[in-house]
Amino acid sequence: MGASPGLRGPVVGVGAVLLRPDGALLVGRRVKRGEPATWSLPGGHVEAGETFEEAAVREVAEETGIGAVADPRAFTVVLHTAGERTHVTAGVTLRTTAPDPVARVTEPDVCDGWTWVRPDALPAPLFPPSAAVLTVWRGAPLPEGWTAYPR
Repeated sequence: MGASPGLRGPVVGVGAVLLRPDGALLVGRRVKRGEPATWSLPGGHVEAGETFEEAAVREVAEETGIGAVADPRAFTVVLHTAGERTHVTAGVTLRTTAPDPVARVTEPDVCDGWTWVRPDALPAPLFPPSAAVLTVWRGAPLPEGWTAYPR
């Protein structure tokens, strides 16, 4: 079964669940032009030649300035096929090696601030790919239109 005419190729990205030693995770307020403001995990497109883990480490460093991380591990791939493009997003957990890391805003046209939150106190609304990754990570049912692997 091939792609439908007029549809563009898939977008492959990564969402990094960056954990601090106290269990808090990092989210940023996404303010990308043309999109409603949402909260998002650090992440972005996977570049040619990268593994999901390498992309997560790179995106965390580029977007937050946090380079002291360890133990990156892909735990899911979520797939969204309900739009004009298929979105494939890998969820990767990693941890900071600093006890109190400070995230900087390095891309103000995309994110206007980072904050550490408890997993049970996530802000809303979440950027849809981040919401799907975090749903799998927390063991909750996925939003409509998403599939997670492994199932």
